[in-house]
Amino acid sequence: MSQSMLNMWISFAGMGLLLLAMGLILLSRYKLKGFLSGIVTVLAYISLIAGALIILYIVFSGPTA
Repeated sequence: MSQSMLNMWISFAGMGLLLLAMGLILLSRYKLKGFLSGIVTVLAYISLIAGALIILYIVFSGPTA
């Protein structure tokens, strides 16, 4: 697999984590209450940070030949 294709799949994983974070935040705010809401919120923010770091890595790694 070429470096460009690998970067594409890594960026898809980052975008998936960002979408997961969005869904988990909506779930924790509108459907869950109490302790479970706190756990889901922490998981959402971990997903958000991980997805952002992955996208940041892909963007700043530059173009591949």
